[in-house]
Amino acid sequence: MNDPVDIARGPAARRRPWAFSLIELLVSLALMIILIVMLYGFGSGSHQQQQKKACQKNLQKIYVALEIFANEHDGAFPNLPGAVSAEDPLSLLVPRYSVDTSLFVCPGSQDPQLPSGESFAQRKISYAYFMGRRLTNAGDVLMTDKQVNTLPKARGDAIFSATGKPPGNNHHRYGGNYLFGDGHVEMSSFTAPFALVWTQDVVLLNPKP
Repeated sequence: MNDPVDIARGPAARRRPWAFSLIELLVSLALMIILIVMLYGFGSGSHQQQQKKACQKNLQKIYVALEIFANEHDGAFPNLPGAVSAEDPLSLLVPRYSVDTSLFVCPGSQDPQLPSGESFAQRKISYAYFMGRRLTNAGDVLMTDKQVNTLPKARGDAIFSATGKPPGNNHHRYGGNYLFGDGHVEMSSFTAPFALVWTQDVVLLNPKP
């Protein structure tokens, strides 16, 4: 038997609880989507941690080309007098020492891909380069993710973006990688884990902005 109160209220009133539940469902779905984006989206820590590992593989493969180049140039890594950005000297590696230009674009960045096997001197890469290093500088940093600037850094200084905004934001605000002269790669947060200084015959070149 129908409740007399329900009959008095009419069908519209009886549907209200169902309408409210639908709104709750939509709000819950929206919150779930926001949480998923925060945890696994492009700028999330977990996503960028994965991209930093992929970035390490890029740098290790670039080192193979750098090492071959140095062995053919009396132990010197690419050096181009008058270079103003990392693209200038590193473009000397393509295509003789590497045709895979995708290695020079950090997977954690939003930089556009490069044409395969073509010089990128007039284009944009993702990595900073210490021009002037040699094979004998095995313990020195040779390349990094793009940095906030090209100044020397003391331990604890910001070397990569602290906000996720340019410059130095290959991995949003989650730090970056360092390729050393012996070919090994390390990662850190956005602050420098050690002092980053160099002699007058070495120049730190960031990629083009």
